[in-house]
Amino acid sequence: MTRKQEVLSDVVIKFAGDSGDGMQLTGTQFSNNTALLGIDLATFPDFPAEIRAPQGSLPGVSGYQLRFSSDRIFTPGDSCDVLVAMNAAALKVNLKSLKKGGKIIVNTDGFDAKNLRLANYPEGVNPVEDGSLGNYEVIKMDVTKMTREALKDATLGMKEKDRAKNMFVLGFLYWMYNRDMENTINFIRDKFSKKPDIMESNVKVLTAGYNYGDTTETFTTTYTVEKAKMEPGTYRSIMGNQSLSYGLIAAAQKSGLQLFLGSYPITPATDILHELARHKNFGIKTYQAEDEIAAITSAIGASYGGALAITTSSGPGIALKGEAMGLAVMLEIPLVIVNIQRGGPSTGLPTKTEQSDLMQAYYGRNGECPMPVISASTPSDCFDVAFEACRMSLQHMTPVMLLSDGYIANGAEPWKFPKTADLPEIKVTFKKELAEGETVLRSYARDERLVRPWAIPGTPGLEHRIGGIEKQDGTGNVSYDPDNHQHMVKTRQAKVDKIADFIPLQTIDNGPAKGKVLILGWGSTYGAIKSAVSELLAQGKSVAHAHLRYIRPFPKNLGEILKNYETVIIPELNNGQLIKIIRDQFLVDAKGYNKIMGVPLTKGELVDEFSKYL
Repeated sequence: MTRKQEVLSDVVIKFAGDSGDGMQLTGTQFSNNTALLGIDLATFPDFPAEIRAPQGSLPGVSGYQLRFSSDRIFTPGDSCDVLVAMNAAALKVNLKSLKKGGKIIVNTDGFDAKNLRLANYPEGVNPVEDGSLGNYEVIKMDVTKMTREALKDATLGMKEKDRAKNMFVLGFLYWMYNRDMENTINFIRDKFSKKPDIMESNVKVLTAGYNYGDTTETFTTTYTVEKAKMEPGTYRSIMGNQSLSYGLIAAAQKSGLQLFLGSYPITPATDILHELARHKNFGIKTYQAEDEIAAITSAIGASYGGALAITTSSGPGIALKGEAMGLAVMLEIPLVIVNIQRGGPSTGLPTKTEQSDLMQAYYGRNGECPMPVISASTPSDCFDVAFEACRMSLQHMTPVMLLSDGYIANGAEPWKFPKTADLPEIKVTFKKELAEGETVLRSYARDERLVRPWAIPGTPGLEHRIGGIEKQDGTGNVSYDPDNHQHMVKTRQAKVDKIADFIPLQTIDNGPAKGKVLILGWGSTYGAIKSAVSELLAQGKSVAHAHLRYIRPFPKNLGEILKNYETVIIPELNNGQLIKIIRDQFLVDAKGYNKIMGVPLTKGELVDEFSKYL
C-alpha cells in the first residue's frame, strides 16, 4: 500500500482524558521524542487538583498540549490541529480549542452511555455518531478493546491492562508523525525494570498502536516536521522546575557551598524537592519539614551555618513563611525563597497558573521589609534565573524572592544546556578574623555595597549576636533607639536599591527603541507577548516588547526606556499588580490587560488588544 507523506511546519496536539489515563506521561514522552529530533517545541500540561478526580466527569479531564515546529516558537499554540479524546468528557471540554478541519482521535469505548451521561450530554446524543463533528476529521478507534487484544496472553488483571491504553495512542501518533519509538521503549524498560510484566505489556501495546497505523488501509497519509533552525549545540527537553533545580545545583557548585533545601510539599513547587533529592552526589541536603514555617527556618539556620539555603513553596505557603522572611531580612542573611505561583487566594486553583503573588513578594511582610525580586520567563530561563538569584543573595547578603508559576514549572521546551566552564564563579567571602583595631566582631559593619560580613558560627574570635530585634548600626547589638531604627530601615532599603548597580541594564526584546507602543511584561507572559509583537511588527506596526527579569530593584535604565513610547501596555495573569508598581515608581500612565482564568495568555487575544492602541 502506497501512502502519501506530507511535510508540515507546525503542529499542535492536545492529549485529553481522565486523570488516570496517563495523558501527562503520553505528552511528556512525545515531547522528549520531539526534542531529540531537534524540533522546537512548547508544552502546556493542564490537570485537575484532585489526586483522582471523578472518573468520566468534566472536572476530571486531564490534558497535555504540545506544539512542535520547524520554526522557532514561543507558545504551545492558541488552538489545536489534533485532539486525542479518550472519553466523552475530554471531547466536550476541549472541542472549542480545536481548529476547524482538525483531526479528532477518539477512543470509542469512552463514548458509551455511562461516559456520555457523566459528560452531561443529553440522553441519546453521541457526538461521534450523530454527525455533529462534520467540520472535523474524526478517527475512531476502540483503544480499550485493541489494548486488551494486544495483551490477551498477559497475566495482568483487566484494570492493569487498561492502564496501558495511553501507550496505544502514543504508538499510533509515533506512526502518524514518522517517529522512532526507541527512546520511549528505553524509558519504559528503565521505569518498570523491577516489574517486568508491566514493562513488557507497555512495550507490546506501544508497538501495537504503531502497527495499527501501519497496517490499517484507511490511514493514507503520514506527516513529518523538519528539524528547527536553532543555534547549534546540545539540547534536551526540560521542564521549568527541573531547570530551576539544575540552576540551584550549578550555583552551589560555582559558589563552593553546600546546597540545603528546607521545603514542605505544595503544588506546583514539590517537583523541585523531588529533583534536588535525586542529586545527593553533589552534596545536596533536602529536608522535608513538618510545615512551611519549619521549612524556611531550617533554611535560615543552614544559611547561618554557611550553606546556600533555599526554601520552595507556592502562594499559601509563602504566606506562612512571612514572619521568617522578615527575620531573614533583619539578619541580612542569604536565602533564596522560590515561589511557584498558582491561582489564589487561599488554596484557590492549586493546579492552575497565575501571576498574582507579585504584591506579596514586594510587600507581603510586616514592617519595612525590602527584598530583591527576580522572575523567570520560560522553562529554560529558570536555570539562569535560579543561578542569578543565588548570586544576588550570596553576594549582597539578602534573602531573594524568585518568582515562577505553574505554567512555567510544568511546561517544557528545548534547552541548550551550558558547559560548567562557561558559567561564572560566584565569589563568596566568609569573615575569618577581626579587622585591625577591632576587639569584637562588628557584625553590622558594611562594605561599599552596604553588605555586612558573613561570619560562620564557631570561628574563633568572631562570636556575635543575631536575632529579629532591631540591630544597632555597626555593632549588631539590640537597639530600641528611634534614630537608629530609622537609619537601619533606610540602610536596608538602600542596600537592596544598590543591587541595581550590579545587574544588567534593561533591553528591548523585540521592536524599535522608540515608538508608539511598548509592551512591558514579566514572567510567563513572555511567549505570548513575543509572538503577538512579532506578528504586529511583520504588519509594519510601531510596537516593541521589553520583558523584566529584575523586578526589585528595577534595572537603572527602565524609566528612560518607558519614556521612549507613547503608550505602555502591561499584560498580566492577575488583576493588575506590576502596573501599580510601574505607575508608582515611574509616574507612567500604563495600560493593563488582565486575565485571571487559571490559563495562559494567547497570542490571538494579545494581537487584538495591542491593535487597539496602534
